[in-house]
Amino acid sequence: MSSEEEIDQRVIADAENEKAWEKPTRVRRAKSAALQIPGELAARVAFVAKLHRERSADAWIRRVIEERVAFEETIFVRVKRELGTR
Repeated sequence: MSSEEEIDQRVIADAENEKAWEKPTRVRRAKSAALQIPGELAARVAFVAKLHRERSADAWIRRVIEERVAFEETIFVRVKRELGTR
């Protein structure tokens, strides 16, 4: 398994080499979607959003989802990279 430093060195070395990279992934922005949650969960969300001093429960939910998606994407990239080096 490569260390983070070794991975960084490889990425820097290949930064200008177009053949070293996959084609870019294109993602279309989806329209907004509504999310229904049970009333009890909505009340818990509202409480936690206030604890975090968010301006609204919607803003807190949005932030939590964005953080979780970023985390999942990071893990996906790591696993994909590790599987590719085997």
